[in-house]
Amino acid sequence: KMVDPTLAEMGKNLNEAMKMLEDNQRKVEEENEKKYARKDIPGPLQGSGQDMVSILQLVQNLMHGEDEEETSQSYRLQNVGEQGHMALLGHSLAAYISVLDRERLRKLTTRILSDTTLWLCRLFRYENGSAYYHEDDREGLLKICRLVIHTRYEDYTLEGFNVLCTKQPVIYISAAARTGLGQALCNQLGLPLSCMCRVPCNTMFGSQHQMDVALLDRVIKDDVESGKLPLLLVANAGTPGAGHTDKLGRLKELCEQHNMWLHVEGVNLATLALGYVSSSVLAATKCDSMTLTLGSWLGLPAVPAVTLYRHEDPSLSLAAGLTSSQPVEKLRALPLWLSLQYLGHDGIVERIKHASQLSQRLLENLKNLDFIKTSVEDELSSPVVVFKFFQEYSNRDQTSHAAQASTIQHPIIGNDRHIYDTFNQWLGEQLAQLVPASGVDVVELEDEGTCVRFSPLMTSAVLGTEIQDIDQLVDCLKMKIPVLTSTLQLREEFEQEVRRTVGLLYIEDLGWPGLGVVRYNYHSDEKNDDKQEKELEKINTELLKKLNELESDLTFSLGPEFGGQKNCVYIGMVTEDLDVSELVETIAATGREIEENSRLLENMTEVVRKGIQEAQLQLQKANEERLLEEGLLRQIPVVGSVLNWFSPFQASPKGRTFNLTAGSLESTESTYVSKAQGTGTTPPPTPTSSLAKQRLPGQKAFKRSLRSSDGFSETSSISHCDDLEKMDQRPPALSPGQEQGPLETEKTEEQKEVVQAQTNPEDIHSDKPPPDCTRGEEQASDR
Repeated sequence: KMVDPTLAEMGKNLNEAMKMLEDNQRKVEEENEKKYARKDIPGPLQGSGQDMVSILQLVQNLMHGEDEEETSQSYRLQNVGEQGHMALLGHSLAAYISVLDRERLRKLTTRILSDTTLWLCRLFRYENGSAYYHEDDREGLLKICRLVIHTRYEDYTLEGFNVLCTKQPVIYISAAARTGLGQALCNQLGLPLSCMCRVPCNTMFGSQHQMDVALLDRVIKDDVESGKLPLLLVANAGTPGAGHTDKLGRLKELCEQHNMWLHVEGVNLATLALGYVSSSVLAATKCDSMTLTLGSWLGLPAVPAVTLYRHEDPSLSLAAGLTSSQPVEKLRALPLWLSLQYLGHDGIVERIKHASQLSQRLLENLKNLDFIKTSVEDELSSPVVVFKFFQEYSNRDQTSHAAQASTIQHPIIGNDRHIYDTFNQWLGEQLAQLVPASGVDVVELEDEGTCVRFSPLMTSAVLGTEIQDIDQLVDCLKMKIPVLTSTLQLREEFEQEVRRTVGLLYIEDLGWPGLGVVRYNYHSDEKNDDKQEKELEKINTELLKKLNELESDLTFSLGPEFGGQKNCVYIGMVTEDLDVSELVETIAATGREIEENSRLLENMTEVVRKGIQEAQLQLQKANEERLLEEGLLRQIPVVGSVLNWFSPFQASPKGRTFNLTAGSLESTESTYVSKAQGTGTTPPPTPTSSLAKQRLPGQKAFKRSLRSSDGFSETSSISHCDDLEKMDQRPPALSPGQEQGPLETEKTEEQKEVVQAQTNPEDIHSDKPPPDCTRGEEQASDR
């Protein structure tokens, strides 16, 4: 039998359009043209119209944007596959079917709606149910609330909100529910926020993400006694954060006791399609309604969410908006109807089963990792895996896998909680970046803090996650754990070293995932705060630049773009072979060197200015002496020329040279006598820092040598004794404000170009003229 030509053409056009939109290979000329012509700026509507290829090309340019090379991972189209094409074709078919005559449209939509509802009820074990298809996943619950209000308030259709004043309705929502769900329901229903009751989770027994049933019972009884009307309870079969399931069986009994409606939602409802279902999730089949998000579970784009419910009065369902008399409204199920037929029962079950196997594979591997704690509801079958890095302070050398991989039960208090939250935030971001196909993300839980979550039912079908991706994720996690443990152990040592070092200030930033934050303190008598701030920024910026120029494995930065401290050096994650003492000493020595160079240049500017003024005075004095020696007759224009011709006047050229090293003026007589310019004295090489070690070939900075790392542990008392001996042998560090001997710090290349001989800081800071300048004045007076 021939297919409708219009349908065949529609499928062909869809395939061509998808092929064009998914093709990321563009010509170089088009890319260059796009750089100079903004395609996203609105323009006038062309009068002659455009063909389909041009319009699709415009859509492609708008989808990819102008930053294709920089953000290629963020905007890349999902590989929807054939089943995704069927879902997209459903939207095109819905528009085409809507132009049929009314009778044909009614028969077709009724068949599509009844087929899809029957398949979903059988697939998810929900007998005798009806279905409502909606784009927003919260819309189904909103319609259910209206249905319950119409059911419990018989005169609501006639009198409206006046009926609610007699008995205030109450909707109960778990504290672990989606953020903003209760407020959204109240806003859409026109109810005050007092109608929403937030039920706390367990605190003593059971999962801390499950609703406290005993407390809920007491709250409902109190509301009934106060004249309120309990309407509906929203429970979770897989909380949005940790993926735990409420005790649906007990909650159903409680709802029947108080004549309440029980609605269930959550990712764990997907497991109802499997052969083996946990008893806690299986109890959801007895609830009054449930919401299914098949798009993310099966990797289907643009398919509606489905709310299955049981109710006997079709008129009330129509009044609540769960059913519609308009045939076009029933076409919402068409994309899902096509996709379910394409996948088949076995294909749907296989996808959900594959996601469950991925989570089980990850959970088994996490049990064998030290310093990783998991928070799962069921060790045998948990669709959502939540884990975090955690290290016991009291027993860091503990190697028991059972203790390290135990379930998270107790909250961490104090600064440790913030530090672990920061480290786990960094861990989750690193894993998501290294293994993007895994779909891991970071989640904030009330008791556990920041954790890494793996929810394959929500991501695996879309990202195409496979078993090898989970193995790669575990390998990356094994590589990051030693870095986390080393950084956590060395943070305290780094803080102590910085606080003991003169000139450095330790900045406590619990939100920085790394070794720590340090600032070089600039000592100045300047009272201008703005000038001090600029000088502090200049020194720390130059310090950061020089630290990054060193050959090391450490990362130095200015910190986060928002919320970080100013004028600081942020040090990232480190490894266990880091020499903290050498790192801190290098930072302090480099900072002092930059500060001294800055002060030397400032003082040298003042010396040069005074030298220029003095040179002008000496040259004026020399000119006066020359006039006295030549005599008055030689100054007369004509007479002076004749006299110079008969009796030439022999005078040695006199000049002045400025010695930058000594900061003094010198005569140029020696230059004219020797016919060569003197280079002055070269300063002797200054000794390096006492903690600077000779590195082996290929060894990077701030690394402990193999012998020291093998012979002593990081917390060895022997190694600390050696450090103390080195500190005793080292001359005491002087603050920039104290007097000190000849400058013994190592000069930079910039300073060597300016200063040719060693300078005495006392001479620079004093107002007295330099010694060479004094001797020059004495010789001139003797003459």
